Amino acid sequence: MATYIALIHKDADSDFGVSFPDFPGCVTAGRTLDEARAHAVEALALHIEGMLEDAVEIPAPSDLDAIIANRKNKNAVAVLVDGPVRTPKTVRVNITLPEDTLAEIDAYAETAGTTRSGLIATATRKFIRAA
Repeated sequence: MATYIALIHKDADSDFGVSFPDFPGCVTAGRTLDEARAHAVEALALHIEGMLEDAVEIPAPSDLDAIIANRKNKNAVAVLVDGPVRTPKTVRVNITLPEDTLAEIDAYAETAGTTRSGLIATATRKFIRAA
């Protein structure tokens, strides 16, 4: 997952507030800067999780220079927050291959220190990228 910009700001009589320019509505707060940053990590993860559940596209991170150049952000402190790491769901599939091809796959996978599934997945990704 990508790294996103969080803006930490503080008004005179309030806690530190955190907002994300790339995720309108994703906000949190903390009594200290460290607490605000910790809450930012959690808020971003929950916000992105909700977007994924709703099949909403996750935006690419904005340019830090562009965010800081915006006059409304002049009193904010920008920190970078890593988005959550998504572990893809593993799905079991049934494929049919000639016996000799399967033997070649297994032999190569063993010498490469991987599994049959790992080799097939890697080879498939390389094939698709090359297309």
